Amino acid sequence: MRGANLIKILKVIDMLGSHRGATVEQIAEELEIDRTNVYKWLKIVEEELGFPVLSEKDPVENRTRKKLDKDFHQKMGPLNLPDVKLTPQELIALFFLKGEAKTLKGCGLADNVQSAFSKISLFAPKGMAEKLDKLRSLFLLDAKMAKNYRGKEQIIDDLTEAMLVSHTCKISYHAFHDDKHKSFKIDPLHFFEHQGGLYLFVNATSYGDIRVLAVERILKVEGTGEGFTYPVDFDPDEKLKHAFGLVYDDPLEVEIWFSCKQARYISERIWSANQQIIRHDDGSIILKMETSGRHEIKRWLLGYGAEAKVLQPEELRKEMIDEILQLCEIYPQISA
Repeated sequence: MRGANLIKILKVIDMLGSHRGATVEQIAEELEIDRTNVYKWLKIVEEELGFPVLSEKDPVENRTRKKLDKDFHQKMGPLNLPDVKLTPQELIALFFLKGEAKTLKGCGLADNVQSAFSKISLFAPKGMAEKLDKLRSLFLLDAKMAKNYRGKEQIIDDLTEAMLVSHTCKISYHAFHDDKHKSFKIDPLHFFEHQGGLYLFVNATSYGDIRVLAVERILKVEGTGEGFTYPVDFDPDEKLKHAFGLVYDDPLEVEIWFSCKQARYISERIWSANQQIIRHDDGSIILKMETSGRHEIKRWLLGYGAEAKVLQPEELRKEMIDEILQLCEIYPQISA
């Protein structure tokens, strides 16, 4: 969820949780939105997040006030951030997550995160701010591969809202494989991060399957007013486990030999949920796994040069040989 949307939700809940609650007009003024959008956010707070919202007539003002159910409010307690006591472990975890804002570089989230940490510093004991800055230096996250999402703020907002209320969207998308702009309907399901980029699991209703879209290639999002039901047989965590990269094609059982020089690096990572490593006396290993994304596996293996060799399946071996022969044509042997 983009920071601006999260802030709106927190403000609405905070106003509803006050002693007198709030009128639709007061919420509209605080969030700087119109009445229609106020009802949209109230619906998200009540129906999607499960906060019970009551409507009470104020006899003095002759206006209806929205407020959280009293029993629920007492059970939850006031949303009073300065009273929150954070342990050192929680602070370290927060600063670690702060670095993850690089995934949404350029779309405003980093500014919101910085603002939140500045507020934390205001309520910290004397000298704590300097210690927090020192904590931040414990975790250095490389952002050079991160994509820039400046200009995609509204698209991310629209997709977030559609996910929250389970609404189908019509999008315009720039497909790189054929360099064409395409328009089709999607049911947006989940955002996820991959190698510094923001991606989206969608049920592509126009095509009848689950697809992965790169957020920066979405050019336009339009609401359709149609609701959708989350696909009961789709498990995003399971999907991410069984793909080598972002390509989710037919499952592929592979066996790959790695030299002793690369064995320790291969062994320390999880490449697939069901991987198996066979060790040899000379220090080399064989990695067995079931995965998908044939093209990405080939690209990965080429990076290891002569220190990796495909053993199975035979068709993947042949594809690697063809790729190597093409490389030989690009880099012909230079005679002395």
